[in-house]
Amino acid sequence: MKWVVGFLCANFLGAGLAHAQIDEISAERMRAHVRFLASDLLEGRGVGTRGGDLAAEYMATQFALAGLKPAGDNGTWYQKFTLVGSTPQAATAIYAEPTRAGGKNLSFQWLDEFVGVSLRQQPAVAFDGEAVFVGHGITAPEYQWDDYKGVDVRGKVVVLFTGEPPSNDPKFFTGEALTYYGRWSYKYEEATRRGAAGAIIIHTTPTASYGWNVVRSSWSTEDLANSLAPGQYALGIAAWVTTEAGQKIAASVGKSVEDLLKMADARGFQAVPLPLRFRVKADAKIRQIETRNVIGKVEGSDPGLRDQAVLFSAHWDHLGIGEAINGDNIYNGASDNATGCAILLEIARAWAGLQQKTRRSAVFVSVAAEEGGLLGSEYYGKHPVVPAGKTALALNYDSYLAMGRMSDVQVRGAERTTIFPIVDQAARRYSLALAKDPTPAAGLYYRSDHFSFARVGIPSFSIDKGTELAGTEKGAGPKAEEEYYAKRYHQPSDQYNDNWNLSDMETYARFGMLINMNVANQPAVPTWNAGDEFLPARVASGVK
Repeated sequence: MKWVVGFLCANFLGAGLAHAQIDEISAERMRAHVRFLASDLLEGRGVGTRGGDLAAEYMATQFALAGLKPAGDNGTWYQKFTLVGSTPQAATAIYAEPTRAGGKNLSFQWLDEFVGVSLRQQPAVAFDGEAVFVGHGITAPEYQWDDYKGVDVRGKVVVLFTGEPPSNDPKFFTGEALTYYGRWSYKYEEATRRGAAGAIIIHTTPTASYGWNVVRSSWSTEDLANSLAPGQYALGIAAWVTTEAGQKIAASVGKSVEDLLKMADARGFQAVPLPLRFRVKADAKIRQIETRNVIGKVEGSDPGLRDQAVLFSAHWDHLGIGEAINGDNIYNGASDNATGCAILLEIARAWAGLQQKTRRSAVFVSVAAEEGGLLGSEYYGKHPVVPAGKTALALNYDSYLAMGRMSDVQVRGAERTTIFPIVDQAARRYSLALAKDPTPAAGLYYRSDHFSFARVGIPSFSIDKGTELAGTEKGAGPKAEEEYYAKRYHQPSDQYNDNWNLSDMETYARFGMLINMNVANQPAVPTWNAGDEFLPARVASGVK
């Protein structure tokens, strides 16, 4: 493997010129992109809005100026697809009536105590159903775990937590790192498979890894989804309630939220019928949305390998216009993800400017609808420009705090692939330590667009911001990130500032470009390590 790691540096004829091009990557060019994409003129880059369309046009224009070739539908820059938008209305209501004597009627205040939307893509949905507490709502036969064992929830409302049973055993839910079973999206998918009428997640900051303010802003705006096929079943309500509202539900069986979570975490958990009947009225504004991924390509130089590619991605969308906070209703999404788009554009410019192109091609994808549930990257994964089996590696860029040079970088998931030595070597070149995931229980690997590519077998991960700010006392980086998630993440205050120091973005762009250049020049395409959950998909794509 050593020769592969050093391939670009030692054996590629244009190595010196290539490194000069990488080192020419500029934070100031990225600054101009961030400033524009995060401006009020783009109104938060919502999918299916004028601002979102402008963002997609901007990405395509910049790809063209950089010298890329259009790689979308029919020779265009765009890969178009259709979604359904469901905007929950304030008239949406959830009540619970006791089913045994002495119980209390429960009501929940929209936004302050609950948020949610019907997934049935109808303007008005009303139903009622008995309630069942199903723990974490997980069915995982490989771990001998089934929260639905012995209970029929068809037509009922399931109440559950995000997350999964705590573990330090790598053979049990992979230890500390959250698996997809812990994600809220899985919870709703499994409840749907079980025929539940609705699913209500009790929010706690530890189990969700973010506060109620993030849930409130994300789930009170338009929900995006693929169109339902005729007869396809969907939840009548997919909702979240606050911890305080969850206490009212738990009290119906003489428990607290903490008690319920302790029950859910215990091996041998059995679903518990709740003495409540939920009544739900879910009103929504429904519309058809045509949106688009933006795709450009730089052809490779090797006639035998140019039909293969490496891939870079970043999502152009954010939350658009939503609930006003401190008088501001534009969710600009400067960090999330104007920064990632800026990195994508600058790498594309540098790659297109290589005097000697890499053996494999490079595909640059700015995806739509990440905030709606990774829908743009999911669409690309199912309709790739270069087939999954011929895509060597996908690197994603998503959200940077622009607070200065970081001494480390997070590449969670890279260690699961056969190209990890290349990643390690690139990190050494840029004096970056490979940081351990500081919050493995948050399951961040399953929360960004690279996950969509991994699901179809492509080795993929995000190049994520590090944890330590260079030249400062230890802890300054985590403190800044904590402040970001508390005060800016998914809020109108995620705005661009001229005082931002983009040197971290510059380094991460160079780091990612070096990795993909090495991979684009090595003889064989990488794969996942033996036993990895995505290896079967890689094999199915044709990579042995």
